[in-house]
Amino acid sequence: MANRRDSRIEPSFEGSPRAKSPAGLSVSEEDRVVPGNRKSSAKRKSSKARSSRGGRGRSRRGLFGVLGRLFYWCFVLAIWGGIATAGIVVYYGAKMPAATTWAIPDRAPNIKIVSVDGKLLANRGMSGGEAVGLHEMSPYIPEAVIAIEDRRFYSHFGIDPIGLSRAMVTNVLGGRFSQGGSTLTQQLAKNLFLTPDRTLERKVQEVLLALWLEHKHTKDQILEMYLNRVYFGSGAYGVEAASRRYFGKSARDVTLSEAALLAGLLKAPSRLSPARDPKAAEERAQLVLAAMRDEGKISAKEQTMAMSAPATRAPSYWTGSENYVADTIMEELPDLIGDVRGDIVVDTTVDLTLQKLAEQSIRRLIDESGKKLNVSQGVLVSIDNSGAVRAMVGGYDYSTSQFDRASEARRQPGSAFKPFVYMAALEAGRTPDSVRNDAPIKIGKWTPDNYGGKYFGKVTLATALAKSLNSVAAQLTMEVGPDAVVEAAHRMGIQSDLIANTSIALGTSEVTPLELTSAYVPFANGGYKPDIHFIRRVTTTEGKVLYDNNGGSAPRVVKAEIVGMMNSMMTGTVEIGTAKKAAFAWPSAGKTGTSQNSRDAWFVGYTANLTTGVWFGNDDGSPMKKVTGGALPAQAWHEFMVAAHEGVPVRPLPGTWKSTPADTIVQDEIPSDTPAPVPAASVGRSAPPSKPPAPARAARAAETVDAEGFDMPGDGGATASIKHPVPPGNVGGPVKKRQTSILDILTGG
Repeated sequence: MANRRDSRIEPSFEGSPRAKSPAGLSVSEEDRVVPGNRKSSAKRKSSKARSSRGGRGRSRRGLFGVLGRLFYWCFVLAIWGGIATAGIVVYYGAKMPAATTWAIPDRAPNIKIVSVDGKLLANRGMSGGEAVGLHEMSPYIPEAVIAIEDRRFYSHFGIDPIGLSRAMVTNVLGGRFSQGGSTLTQQLAKNLFLTPDRTLERKVQEVLLALWLEHKHTKDQILEMYLNRVYFGSGAYGVEAASRRYFGKSARDVTLSEAALLAGLLKAPSRLSPARDPKAAEERAQLVLAAMRDEGKISAKEQTMAMSAPATRAPSYWTGSENYVADTIMEELPDLIGDVRGDIVVDTTVDLTLQKLAEQSIRRLIDESGKKLNVSQGVLVSIDNSGAVRAMVGGYDYSTSQFDRASEARRQPGSAFKPFVYMAALEAGRTPDSVRNDAPIKIGKWTPDNYGGKYFGKVTLATALAKSLNSVAAQLTMEVGPDAVVEAAHRMGIQSDLIANTSIALGTSEVTPLELTSAYVPFANGGYKPDIHFIRRVTTTEGKVLYDNNGGSAPRVVKAEIVGMMNSMMTGTVEIGTAKKAAFAWPSAGKTGTSQNSRDAWFVGYTANLTTGVWFGNDDGSPMKKVTGGALPAQAWHEFMVAAHEGVPVRPLPGTWKSTPADTIVQDEIPSDTPAPVPAASVGRSAPPSKPPAPARAARAAETVDAEGFDMPGDGGATASIKHPVPPGNVGGPVKKRQTSILDILTGG
């Protein structure tokens, strides 16, 4: 047994002298189910040797392994991200209408308003300017926009992956949304179809629409649509509107520096507008020029010259008095053609040259005398005999106040209203040679004083009108009745409500400059009341006529003989009366007017060619410093009319009238038993020296109005009391207070 035990062979592992058996049976560490904790010394030594020899190689293999794993997971994430993106696109795309129904929406219609000779007055509509073809506009504009907004515009397919990636990195590093990475195509898609909301849904739809635009249209078509619709700030949509707004010129004539400014506005149109911040606009324009230089669009010399151009400073609003005309036309247009559904052209009656002359005259006089005389606003309206408005200035500066004082502000006309009083008197049988006593009178509780308190005694109606004597106008109103005066004024063209009291003789009821001027037109054209109009024709851009003013027939509103008498009398206003500063080479006539305390100063005058009315005053109704109608208004009228009639053949005023022989004057009005002085010669006509004085005739007793009749002291101390039926003592009524208008509310007046 012992021998058997001694001869037994025990299993062993390598490294042991007994590891091998004669039969070749052995067990290695790998054969164990549970590996042992011990390692042979040989293995540890070999491991250390391998470690020392291959440490650097293993680290290299480990780095590649990390990169490999990173690439793997990035690839996996990209796949899943693509799947998620596709899902989002499908989801939001499914909410959109079918692509077969997509169409470019019509551009907001533009209303191009042009002068009688085809010059642009203004553009109106949502865009504020007409569409301009890419080949028509200055080539600097598209080059500048592409250089600063989308330099790979002509190479991408509607989406710029490079630009989008750059924008994402910038936003992540900056911690805020500062760049969008949108292409011009995407921006056009947003402007055409979408709201400006920054949502994922809107961005997905923008991308889909951009791809559709690129598929349906060429690059040039997309760029043209973009430039004609994008917002450039200060109410200007499209390059034409912006060019007119900031530079006063068409987009066809824009220079390099101006194109750079326009392109720079696209980043922040409202903030960078030169009407708001000229310095910021100029700095941005220089960045655009640098981008154009980098892209090789311009040379270094061109860049330097453009940068040296003076900064553009635009007014805070559209400027130019022609915009008052444009606003009036926009109010009238719906009644003529209905809703505007496409681009149209409105041919007006306005002469742009005359319009500018009128504006310059009004502004120059206010600039020179405004502070000294406390006058801040002026109006000029000029109308020809057919009723066509040739010029209309509604205030000192349209850019600072768009309120049109010519057609909307109602002011007291003062003595400029007197021609309707005298016309009513002539229609009742008086003549320019009829005599009245210019002396202080009292009508009820009202005493109409002459300007400066000066009285002239016995005067003809012609002299009374030329010198604008208040007492005579009041007497005539009492004789014919206030209702007759109101009827005459309305018949001639006054549209405002007029209060029929005796004080209307002095123009206490308010009217607009436009309607007062239009009411003088029948004096200039022989007694006809034309339709006052601004619009001659309205056509589409293709030439289709939507409206045509063929003139029509103007009704006669005053007899030819009355027109002759009125023109004879009002000629005296310019020749010897209150408007001598208005006189010029043409035969002319008119009437000045000054309201109480010089709050309003007027002159409305005419030739056989034009009727022009001028007003000066203040929006808040504050008094001017002794400004009368014969001062600033007459000066402005003179300047305008001289220029307007340059080179035009001289024509006499319509109608003829000859002075009645002195011995037959007003015999139907003056009692034969009362001595009368020799009436004054007709205004503008001197009696022949050889003609003997006319025999004395009965003089009408001077009168003072009381509750029962006229009782005025006569010449030479002789008195007489002649009773005439008159209204009660309160016939004058209260002086009409100036009604509060929207202008008063806005200005605090």
